[in-house]
Amino acid sequence: MNKPIAILLIILSVYLGYTGITKLNNSGESVEVVGVELSAQDNQKKTTSFILIALALASLAGGVSALKKS
Repeated sequence: MNKPIAILLIILSVYLGYTGITKLNNSGESVEVVGVELSAQDNQKKTTSFILIALALASLAGGVSALKKS
């Protein structure tokens, strides 16, 4: 019974990690105007991406520990 749940947790961690990293990469933009680089960052999106990455790590740890117990 624990094995399917563990596999689902690992798959969830891969999805959350991918989503978090994608949001982190898309959280800032920069443009160069007349030799000066201007950049802007979306702190809300950055915070959300860090939360998703943390949830991915927690889900991965739970899935791996559940697999070891079964």
